[in-house]
Order: sequence, then structure tokens, then C-alpha cells
Amino acid sequence: MEKDTTLTDTFGRTHTYLRISLTEKCNLRCTYCMPADGIMLTPREHLMTTDEIYTIAQQFVALGVTKIRLTGGEPMVRKDFPLILKKLSSLAVEIGITTNGILADRFLPILKEANVKTITISIDSLYRDKFKKITRRDEFEKVWNTIQLFQKEGFSVKLNIVLIKGFNDTEIIDFIKLTKNQNITIRFIEFMPFDGNEWNMDKLVTYQDILDKVNYVFPLQLKRLNDAPNDTSRNYKINGYLGSFAIISSVTNPFCDTCNRIRLTADGKLKNCLFSEEEFSLLKPLRANQSILPTIKKALHHKFATRGGMDTPDKIQNPNLHTKNRSMIAIGG
Repeated sequence: MEKDTTLTDTFGRTHTYLRISLTEKCNLRCTYCMPADGIMLTPREHLMTTDEIYTIAQQFVALGVTKIRLTGGEPMVRKDFPLILKKLSSLAVEIGITTNGILADRFLPILKEANVKTITISIDSLYRDKFKKITRRDEFEKVWNTIQLFQKEGFSVKLNIVLIKGFNDTEIIDFIKLTKNQNITIRFIEFMPFDGNEWNMDKLVTYQDILDKVNYVFPLQLKRLNDAPNDTSRNYKINGYLGSFAIISSVTNPFCDTCNRIRLTADGKLKNCLFSEEEFSLLKPLRANQSILPTIKKALHHKFATRGGMDTPDKIQNPNLHTKNRSMIAIGG
């Protein structure tokens, strides 16, 4: 029997990881994710329903997707989040969640029932005032308590930190020190360009910047770990520490050659790359009772080799290219 190649692009990359944004809404207003003036929300009738999310996910799993991550916005602000999670957990697929942690405690039993093992929580500062500045909300204690709770309840906890030079780059070592006695994974993410987030290279804390800081504070103590297949991050730990840390360097050291990710926005559009401006509607054929397979094939066929076609420093620094893409809040984290 011939293998289905629907999820394989023209560079031979097979996409087994689907990230689904459940909503464009969020209870935080992080500066790197949401423009200061907010965004124009998509009318509700143009968003995927619970059944549509399940139907699309079901087709992707049948094609070979083995992992689904639910994102937003903040996925847990969606009122039917428990039902979506329950339906998706019936599929033969690993489910992950990316959340800001504010509502997560109330869904703890549901997450366990759905066999969710790993939770990724965004927290960009360990200081209440800086947390409030970047999120535009005073919720640090809530998020910190959620991190502790999920560790206690046996989840594998990962913390996402978007690094911005002059803002939180002085906290790199503070975050790594959390891993001394806590079995968590700290993930440093390079600040990426999207519409409305005022990105420029001067704000970038690079992969090498991070390693230089770590090696200075922990000389000869840095251990390189094996990365999982298709991993977006380079993984490390400090010798003798319980947890680990990782660097996701989409700008300076991208992982495009092993990418296996594809994204579905809350309004049912497929994005073959986080950086790409191109979008392919699955909701339109689905609601017309037509097959979504040709659209999936088309989306994968149009995928560039690197960063949505921004394959040179000049292109990545061209603001005209950034503004053709959505804001991060509307793509899905």
C-alpha cells in the first residue's frame, strides 16, 4: 500500500504536528504578541465551531498527525474548551496545551481526564512589576502559583520566556537557577517579528548571547542534551541540576530543515509556517461539504524552505514583510 504524502512538502518534510488556535481572545495583553491598540476580532460566525475543530483534527490524524497542541490567544478563555479537549482526547494523538496559566487550575481535572501530560506556561519575568509591564495585567502571583500546582500534580511543566534585550535578558540566569531544584524545562525564545509588535534586531537576544551568559556564570558546567526528532529547541542543563533549559532561535539559528509543524488559526485557515503571510482556508470547503484534502496539499506544496521565504538577514529585517503577516495573537502561540 502506497504511503499517503498529503502532509509531505516539496522539501521532503512530513508534518505530524498540528497546532490549533482555539481563539484570538486573551486575558493578557503581552506586548510582543498583541498590538497596543488590540486587534479587530474575527466575527464569531467565521470562527471554527467545536465540531469543525474536531472534524478537521480527525482528518489530520487520519493523514498521520501524531501530536496536537491547543493554543490561542488563551485557549482556556473559550467557553467550550472542556468539550473541545474531551473530543480531541478521543483521537489517537498526543495533546499539548500552551497557556498563560491564569485559568489553568480550574481545568486541572479535565486536563487529567484528557490524558494531557505536559503543559507549557508563558511567563516572561520573575518580577511582578516587569510581568505587569509586558502583559499589561497584574497576574504574576496567579501564574506562579499555577506553575507550582501543576508540578505538584505530576505534569511535565515547560516555561516559555520571550527574551527582549533591555527588558528581561538580565533574568536568564535567574530562570535557569529555577531548574536547580525543580524538574521543569525553561525555554528561551528569540523575539520574533509580527505585525504590530515593534520588532527590530536591536531587541533580539540571540542564541549565542544566551550561551555566553550561561557559560560565564556556569563555567564548564553546561551540558548539551540530545534533542528530540523535529525539536524546535536546542536543549541543555547545568550539571547537577534537576531540570533543564532550551533555546528556540527561530531568527538567528532556525530549525526549518526538520520542521514538522503546521498551524490552524481560530478562523480555520492553515498556515504552513509561523512566518508566512500565506493562508489557506479549510473552513470554506468544509462548510461547503467539500474535501479539505486538496487545500491541505496546496498549503504544504507552497511551504518555503526557510521562515516563510525570509531566508536572508535583509528579508528578516524588512518591516514591510512583517506587516504582511498577522499579529501573533491572531496566529496562535
